Amino acid sequence: MINRAARSLRLRAADMSDVALRRRDPLIPPRRLAGYVGDSDFAATGDEFLGYFRELAGLRAQDRVLEIGCGIGRMARVLVPVLHPPGSYDGFDVVDSGIAWCQEHYRVTAAPFRFVHADLRNSAYNPGGALDPGSYRFPYDDGAFDLVIATSLFTHLLPDAAAHYVSEVVRVLAPSGRLFATWLLLSAARPAPAAFVELDAHTRLGDPDVPESAVAYDEGWVTERLAGRGLSLDVLAHGTWSGLEGRSFQDIVVAHRE
Repeated sequence: MINRAARSLRLRAADMSDVALRRRDPLIPPRRLAGYVGDSDFAATGDEFLGYFRELAGLRAQDRVLEIGCGIGRMARVLVPVLHPPGSYDGFDVVDSGIAWCQEHYRVTAAPFRFVHADLRNSAYNPGGALDPGSYRFPYDDGAFDLVIATSLFTHLLPDAAAHYVSEVVRVLAPSGRLFATWLLLSAARPAPAAFVELDAHTRLGDPDVPESAVAYDEGWVTERLAGRGLSLDVLAHGTWSGLEGRSFQDIVVAHRE
């Protein structure tokens, strides 16, 4: 408790220093709020993935973008200067504090940016959530989006929820719309790190006590779920998370609706 209090004070002091010295990007949240998105650098990670969105998923200014698990705007920030009407951005997340922060700070943008809180149960991020992610219907119309983004999202979903989310992605994608998602993928050539334990034949967990803190899937199980729901695989770029060489940290999958 003492260590957490000391860390909170340090982060608040650093935030105050940034404000005083005018170093604060208004779309980069305070350090004390950005911690739940992981240990990577907030701005650098967003900048990295903007390059992938363009190169691997064909991001365009007019795209209607949905981000599943948008957090506190790590990917939304880099899309602000890119998207222009009729392009738009929608995002939802289980952490209400992140959504509230984004709703407050994304008010003046060329394209509309909209954020929704989804009170879904997740052992890592929202253990008291009221809704089951395995049956949640995304709050958007059929065919409403050209590009769906899910970075570090399927890595925090158990199998039933992950399969259901793929179905919902297909529902909200327009014909030929694209999915850009990151996963932790397993194969004979890329086995899970020793710390991961088996949940079932195709799933490994980083921490059984907090199952959704890190979820890895057999690569074949993922590609079968995509194909079975009408998504054609365009890119599979392996990551470095398992200790081998890769494009980014997590594995990147890009597919389009047939």
